[in-house]
Amino acid sequence: MSVELKLNAESRADTGKGASRRLRRAKQVPGIVYGAGKEPKMIQVSAFELARLMETEAFYSQIIDLMVDGKKQQSVLKDMQRHPFKDRVLHVDFQRVKAGEKLHVSVPVHFLNEDTCKGLKAGGVLHRDMNEVPIISLPKDLPEYLEVDLADLGVGDAIHLSQLTLPAGVEFEAFAHGGDAHDHDLPVVSIVQPRAARAEEAGEEGEEAGAEPEEANKEEGGE
Repeated sequence: MSVELKLNAESRADTGKGASRRLRRAKQVPGIVYGAGKEPKMIQVSAFELARLMETEAFYSQIIDLMVDGKKQQSVLKDMQRHPFKDRVLHVDFQRVKAGEKLHVSVPVHFLNEDTCKGLKAGGVLHRDMNEVPIISLPKDLPEYLEVDLADLGVGDAIHLSQLTLPAGVEFEAFAHGGDAHDHDLPVVSIVQPRAARAEEAGEEGEEAGAEPEEANKEEGGE
């Protein structure tokens, strides 16, 4: 992990909607940290510190040094409840990290060489089907992101999960539950034709199909 992520937190005893409202008025966000065989702990974090970290992509998928009452608890963000229309976080959930225990997280996808992509140069439209990918990984193997090279992707082409390169010790959550792997091999990115081009092709096909019986009638009439 190239970015150091640290968030100060304080334990809290008050619970309920009233207590949460008081915390938010004081620019604090209520939360909880759980996992790693320990009891869940109710916490509160600074809304300003949280907002600063939320600007960092790695905050949503990487290990965070959560300093609860001054003691470090390595954790990952598991859930964040936002206000439906205000720019405000209502609650955050963190899961403690245990060295030998696998994590289920979603890591971002970085698309490379968009400016040299063959399909885009040919007039295609880039369709990002997945901006993040759920993976399973031990904490020590957790990648910061996955890379997808678009350079050779043509119009009508797609890159699926099975075509991505994973670091050692990391697996896709989609393939971890058995069943037909093909059913879970979802597209990550594709290059599609613009709507105008598709409509034009459909119109030309319709004209050709309609012309055939007309020509046949002419021949029958000539006989």
